[in-house]
Amino acid sequence: MTGVKVRDDESFEKALRRFNKFCEKTGILSDIKKHQHFEKPSERKKRKNNAARRKMKKMNLERN
Repeated sequence: MTGVKVRDDESFEKALRRFNKFCEKTGILSDIKKHQHFEKPSERKKRKNNAARRKMKKMNLERN
C-alpha cells in the first residue's frame, strides 16, 4: 500500500501533490490504466513498438 506521511508544517494540498508525484514515479497509475481493459497481443506489440520508436527518436534528438 502506498502512503505519504503528512509533516507537521505541511498543508493537505502539498501532501496530496507529493503523493501524486510518488505514484507517478512508481508507475502505479500507468499500471492501473493498463489493466482497465483487455489488450490483444497484437495491440500490445504495436504499443511497445511505438514506445520504442519514440524513445529512439528522443535519444537521437538529444544527441544532436
